[in-house]
Amino acid sequence: MSDPEGAPARIRGGPGLSDTRWFAVVAEAERTTLRLTGAWRLPHLAEIEAALAGLALPAAVAVIDGSALGSIDSAAALVLLRALPALRAAQDASCWVGFSAANGRIVEQVRKHLAASVAVPEPRQPRPLARLGRQVSALGGLLGGHVNFLGATLVAFGQALLQPRRLRLRELTVQLEQAGLMAIPVVALVTLLIGVVITYLLGLQAEKYGANIFVVDGVGIGATREFAPIIVAVIVAGRSGAAFTAQLGSMRLTEETDAIRTLGLSPMQVLVLPRVLALMVVLPLLVFVGDVMSLTGAMAIAGPMLDVTPVAFLARLREALDTRHVFVGLAKAPVFALVIAVIGCRMGMTVGRDTRALGAATTSTVVQSIVAVILLDAVFAVLMQALDL
Repeated sequence: MSDPEGAPARIRGGPGLSDTRWFAVVAEAERTTLRLTGAWRLPHLAEIEAALAGLALPAAVAVIDGSALGSIDSAAALVLLRALPALRAAQDASCWVGFSAANGRIVEQVRKHLAASVAVPEPRQPRPLARLGRQVSALGGLLGGHVNFLGATLVAFGQALLQPRRLRLRELTVQLEQAGLMAIPVVALVTLLIGVVITYLLGLQAEKYGANIFVVDGVGIGATREFAPIIVAVIVAGRSGAAFTAQLGSMRLTEETDAIRTLGLSPMQVLVLPRVLALMVVLPLLVFVGDVMSLTGAMAIAGPMLDVTPVAFLARLREALDTRHVFVGLAKAPVFALVIAVIGCRMGMTVGRDTRALGAATTSTVVQSIVAVILLDAVFAVLMQALDL
């Protein structure tokens, strides 16, 4: 990048249009020259970039003169080239004059790489139909993964039946305590309040027609058959389902699951199966607690609001509440528990290896579990209606 005669090019003409520590713009009769001065190095890069940004270079700049340039590195050369995107000198190697062999080689390499780089086009926004197709495909993949994981869980359960020693009783006991005993207070409190609210709302309407006693029928059947199983399942989904994902996801991040496989053990047997079995055992018991507490709350509010004494409440409940309604509610619980546990464990076992993915997986577990519980309850309602139960 020297002139044809090999000597440094000298700028002749009028005074510089803009002089700084790093360059000067010199106007001549037929061209405008950008003359570089000083040491263009990385420690001064911010100052150089600010000087170039504050300069409105004329479009007539046709020569970049490096005869007074002490040294330049690739970072400073890149800043210079990016400041001259619309000038002919930025693309034409013959317009770079006066550079020493070392400086010229650096600028030339950066200029070639910059010219060869292809600008990445902005991503096109997908059309609504394309977005819908992607979401449907992602949903199909998610459901397929859950079904596959459910199959693996059933296989692990079958192996545990054939070889009971495979079942980790200590882990099962721990999960029974965490998912069952420790969940009783919150389940009891929430279902008690739900019973109070339902009785209050039904009582407001029943009082208009003098049918206070029939509130017991509605609360008894509704709480044991629908409200208690759903409310308890939602609580367990937000509590135990999210905990399963967080625990297994953390073990995946710390490579504990890989260590279990290295020891010749199956993570399905060691980690997943105890959690699934524990939740399937404790959820019917929690639903029964929810039945009792919701009816207790209903009985507590029925006295002062509807003048239905506890004795009259229990007598009417014995007549109106058939045991089949209780059994229907309890029969839903193991199915809800299986779905919640499978979703929670699968999301934890397949979480990405970063903390952000773990948080997203935990949130997704709660949402998926609640939606699955509601859909399953609708299926149960249709099925029980068809069976006249």
